[in-house]
Amino acid sequence: METTDIDKQHQMDALRAQALTCPGCPNRDTRFRVVFGEGDVNAKVMLVGQGPGIVEEQTGRPFAGPSGRLLDQALAEVGLEREKLWLTNVIKCRAVKSEKGRVVDRAPSAAELKACRPWLDGELHIIQPEIIVCIGVPSAKALIDKKFKLSEEHGQVREAPDGTRRTAVFHPAYVLRLRGVDQQAYEQTWRALIADLRTVVAAMQETA
Repeated sequence: METTDIDKQHQMDALRAQALTCPGCPNRDTRFRVVFGEGDVNAKVMLVGQGPGIVEEQTGRPFAGPSGRLLDQALAEVGLEREKLWLTNVIKCRAVKSEKGRVVDRAPSAAELKACRPWLDGELHIIQPEIIVCIGVPSAKALIDKKFKLSEEHGQVREAPDGTRRTAVFHPAYVLRLRGVDQQAYEQTWRALIADLRTVVAAMQETA
């Protein structure tokens, strides 16, 4: 029986409701809010980042902060509409550490990735995307290859055993960190992000 748009939305709503009260997260006692994915449940393309930052945790929306705004700029540059994509993260709670007296974001731990994997797998099962774009290293290692090297393999499209095509791009947060520190590296990485997203657009057109 074919799954209708309404069925998919109901399934996603049910999955979101479960995730928002997830008891298995190592961050359950420190998190402010679980940040679930959002977008079009019929999306051909799913973008998967590392995890929510402070703005995402405050708003409850993925890619809502400065890196999200830069991502929106990059998507617009290549003609991708955010509303027609599904955006999520490999972990749904903000992962932080103390550094020089400040609370800063960090990469997900193995325990966090394991605890959150059922939610990501649920999103993948419902959306059934044709293309998965891993944003940053943790996502690429979780969904493409544990030994993935982003600096060498970004923009390369691989076909996974399940038939999806998967690729990875630089995280906009990394691009932002380069701004004002190394202008040449910033411009080079920004151009690479745009070029890699154009590869995604070309892959989409192949399946149209």
